Amino acid sequence: MRVGMTCIFEGHENATDDEIYQTELRLADLAEPLGFDALWGVEHHFTSYTMIPDVLQFLTYMAGRTERIQLGSGAVILPWHDPIRVAEQVAVLDIVSNGRFVFGLGRGLGRIEFEGFGIPMGESRERFVEAADLIMSALDTGILEYDGKYYQIPRRELRPKPARRFDDRLYAAAVSPESVRIMADIGAGILINPQKDWMEVAEDLAGYRATFKEIKGVDAPPPLVTGWVCCDEDPIKARDMAQEYIGGYYEYVLNHYELGGRHFDTTLGYEYYQRLARSIQKHGADRVVDNFIELQIWGTPDQCLERIVAIQEKVGNDGFNGVFNFAGMTPETAEKNLRLFAAEVMPRVKALGPVRP
Repeated sequence: MRVGMTCIFEGHENATDDEIYQTELRLADLAEPLGFDALWGVEHHFTSYTMIPDVLQFLTYMAGRTERIQLGSGAVILPWHDPIRVAEQVAVLDIVSNGRFVFGLGRGLGRIEFEGFGIPMGESRERFVEAADLIMSALDTGILEYDGKYYQIPRRELRPKPARRFDDRLYAAAVSPESVRIMADIGAGILINPQKDWMEVAEDLAGYRATFKEIKGVDAPPPLVTGWVCCDEDPIKARDMAQEYIGGYYEYVLNHYELGGRHFDTTLGYEYYQRLARSIQKHGADRVVDNFIELQIWGTPDQCLERIVAIQEKVGNDGFNGVFNFAGMTPETAEKNLRLFAAEVMPRVKALGPVRP
């Protein structure tokens, strides 16, 4: 199994934004020497939830600081971008990194972000489909051209010309069954950011795999799973870390995305989140926070491995990306968390063979 490290640059009150950036960049510099296969970044705007407004900029910087590690976007949120500029940036990043870029894309969820860009959330699904079609066609052919509802692009060359295809390096962030089917249509593998029971995820993936096979005529690629990690030799301390940091992170998720809000009821394309919001309104936030903690990777090194194996048995992923610094961890706590996982868990995860879910 491939093992990656994800940097999210989450802000908190105990450090300035500049200090948070310096800490996260120092940890990112450890990914290659510690033996990780990939380094991933995310995209978010306008709050301290995560502070990478341009994930391709971050990865281009890291391309110049690394030699072998893959660089993944988890994800570029297409409705918030000019698709021409995305295609150009991706082409440049893949060339300067010598083919190490893994293109992850998504359609977005945060109302504060859509409103900040002046893009109606209800348009996100159609905008995503058009932008993805435009961008992937340009990366395949070197030609920018599109005539759609939202994007009308006269025929132009994409320069520099892409040097390689992205057939096996294209992924999309998806949680809802509705998004999963869209991702199968564009030929993307699935980036799983766990928010619901793994058996529910497995059911969604079964539909995705069937749709992918029907449309593409070949088996879908195995998914990649992201997990929030709290690893410690002491099981009690690890449990306490999970409650404090993983729970604290998800409380921020609830606030940033307004997951208990009623705006999903009137927003086209977010049917899954309508159901989630009603559940939160009915049962309260504490229950979903506890559920999120149980989905993640925490415990002693042995316990962390067991959790990763259990996930793989359900969803058949061939990659795991760990988040090691979040929710106000001190730099020392984050680095210890990262180094212990890299030394005691990662070698055994890499040795895991493929599993049919």
